[in-house]
Amino acid sequence: MRQFSRYIGIDYSGAETPNASLKGLRVYQASADTAAGEVPPPPSPRKYWTRRGIAEWLAECLAEDVPTLVGIDHCFSFPLRYFERHHLPPDWDEFLYDFQRHWPTDAEHMYVEFIRDGLHGNGAARGGNSRWRRLCEERCKAKSVFHFDVQGSVAKSSHAGIPWLRYLRRQLGGRLHFWPFDGWEIPAGRSAVAEVYPSLWRHAYAPDGRTPDQHDAYVVASWLREADRDGRLQTALMPTLSPPQVAVAKIEGWILGVG
Repeated sequence: MRQFSRYIGIDYSGAETPNASLKGLRVYQASADTAAGEVPPPPSPRKYWTRRGIAEWLAECLAEDVPTLVGIDHCFSFPLRYFERHHLPPDWDEFLYDFQRHWPTDAEHMYVEFIRDGLHGNGAARGGNSRWRRLCEERCKAKSVFHFDVQGSVAKSSHAGIPWLRYLRRQLGGRLHFWPFDGWEIPAGRSAVAEVYPSLWRHAYAPDGRTPDQHDAYVVASWLREADRDGRLQTALMPTLSPPQVAVAKIEGWILGVG
């Protein structure tokens, strides 16, 4: 029996500003009965989605009484070393607040580069080392969230996207389950958001004329739908971890599908 009725895959981008129309921002949606299809942004002069637009659209969708699973391809938290270096409590809500205060990448006209260059915010006080990786990144050989300016890195999109997770948290409260920070098991009937890594599943789906950004969002929505149908999703939501690893993952987060 399926746990969810709707599945949303988002290929993220940290380019430009929160209100910039970005070709790299793509959204695909599937349901129990329909295959994944692209969701265009609301009608406006902008051709593509904006980060702000996606956050506001998600807040509306997830407020509906439709159990929905959303996969977003950027990091939701940072390595344990980051918390230790900056003397932060092992609490994800505190992390979201502290990060947005130093990296206000959700602000109007704000570029990630402005904060990296010290023109706004206080990113220097909340930096990290590109050698630091989360446990889940080590397992799937993903790049560090602090590894900027290299192909295949999610550093920029993560630094741009994390404040919008806080936005959703504040908008929806307990109605939305952030996996695994709110628990590995998602309550029945609850919508949830999880971090995903399209590279884990991309090989199983033909591009069929989609751009790489479109294909990644399509892959996520399609895999979530199919995995919920055949039982793989439940296995992915409960990865095999030792008690110490579970404790670390509750702080660092986890990538759905990493065993």
